[in-house]
Formats: sequence, structure tokens, C-alpha cells
Amino acid sequence: MLGRTPATIEALRPLKDGVIADFDATEDMLKHYIQRVHESGRLIPRIPKPRVVVGIPSGVTEVERRAVQEAALSAGARQCFLIEEPMAAAIGAGLPIGDAGGVMVVDIGGGTSEIAVISLGGIVANKSIRVAGDELDEAIIHFIRLKYNVLLGERTAEDIKITLGNAHPNAFGEVQSGGGDAEQVKKSQVRYMVVRGRDLESGLPRSLKISSDEVREAMMPVLTQITSAAADLIEETPPELVADVLERGIVMAGGGSLIAGMDKLMSEETQMPVFVTDDPMTAVVRGCAKVLEDNELLKRVKVVGGLR
Repeated sequence: MLGRTPATIEALRPLKDGVIADFDATEDMLKHYIQRVHESGRLIPRIPKPRVVVGIPSGVTEVERRAVQEAALSAGARQCFLIEEPMAAAIGAGLPIGDAGGVMVVDIGGGTSEIAVISLGGIVANKSIRVAGDELDEAIIHFIRLKYNVLLGERTAEDIKITLGNAHPNAFGEVQSGGGDAEQVKKSQVRYMVVRGRDLESGLPRSLKISSDEVREAMMPVLTQITSAAADLIEETPPELVADVLERGIVMAGGGSLIAGMDKLMSEETQMPVFVTDDPMTAVVRGCAKVLEDNELLKRVKVVGGLR
């Protein structure tokens, strides 16, 4: 509904950049979800005041942390536990977080990118940057505006990112050497999409045919910030854990990891093997669910007053 509402309806985002942007709207949203649990089918018993686990960016302030807890408690939760998103993503991906060996997680979400090295059930080193999916959308809008003088909407930019988004020249397949024209094979890898926006000169609608190469060019400055942050974190990680990460590889989660070739770009920048977890979009929420079912695990990983 963003960008499509009449004057009588306001579409807003309760959360922005990984933190609460509108407290009242966030409280209403949580009330809605809790109410849906109350109205669930016969197989699931009604929970008058449920326990809630919320994933938060690892770099939030104490004020932002308290705002999340207060919103959940005001919405009808009995207890609200906080867990850092990279920890939740690691648990959701099935990584052995309790082992002495280190694991590295890169979670590229909508508002923030979370990068962390985890060992013995705790975060040893982490980075949280507010550069993620939303910035990729803005980069595409800015690029099309500069190159074609056409203004796109947020929803259209999101569709372009999902359809044509790529982070590596060989994202849609390797160029085959021998047996056929390599240049022709390379051309076949380029994908195209027709998008519609408003021409800023005439003010009239205009259609454009854009390529995956153009989308990669638009997104690359933002993607480079994410890969550079991962490389910087490796420099801050103790050498013993770096050896573990080199052996086990970096695990990627979050919607941003679904961008074609993102694992290749991350691998080239960090000089380490990179894997994308199964169903990366839900890794964090699956991790929160596992924590909610395991009280011992919850005691180890929950955030209390800025400390686990």
C-alpha cells in the first residue's frame, strides 16, 4: 500500500532501520499479532498473556532496547526477552553456537546488516550497520533518476531488486569456455525488465527497459559497504576464531543474501568460503522460536540491560 493510498488512509512503517520509528503503531501491530494467537484454531490453545522473544539489532542503544520491551509488554505480552539478531540467525540456521569453535554470521535484513562472530554461546565480535535492503532500494531509485531522469516508487524499486538484483558479473551462471561464442554466452546472462515511472521533464508516465548489469552498477556501492564491514570484523576477530571461520565458512542469512551472486562477492572480499542458509528470510524468526522453546538456551543468549 506504500505510495498508493488515498487521503483517508495513511500507510506507515512502524519499524525503520531496525528500530521503532512509531511507538504507537508498533504497539498496535504487536497487539494485532497477539490477538491472532488468541483467535487461533482449536489445535493451538489460547494464550492469555504470551511470552515473547524479540530479535533486535546488536548495535541498538539502551533507550531503543527499552522501547522494544515496553511496546511488547503494552501490547499484552507477559514477558519480553530480547535476543540479538545475528545470534537468532545462527540458531535458526542450526549452527553450533555453544561450541568453542567460532562461527561467523552475516544477516542482511531490511534496515540493518548484522555481522557477528559467535563462540561458546556468546558474541565475541560484532558489527551492526544501518545499510541493508532499504538502502539498496534507494540506490536503485537514485540511479534510474540520474541516468534516465525517471522517478520510480519504492515498491517498483523493490521489484527490480528482487527480479534483477545481482552482486557479481557471473551471478546468473558461469561463462562457458570453449564450444560456442563466450561473448554470446555472456550476453545471454544479462536479464532485462520493463519498469514504469514518471518522467521528471514532462511529468508523464514513461516505460524503461533496464538490464541486470545496470541494477548491479546501482547496488554495488551499498553492497561494498556490507562486504567491507565483514572484512573489517574479521580483522578484529581473535586469530584462533579466524581459523575456525576459515574452516567452517561464513553463513549468510536475511533477505539480502538472496541477491544473486552475493555469496560470490562476499567470498571474494573476505577470501573465505561463504554459504547461504536454507530459507534465509526466516532464519532470525526461526531462531527466536527455538529460543522460546528452550529455557536453558534462552538464559544463555538473552540480552539483559545491555549484557547477555
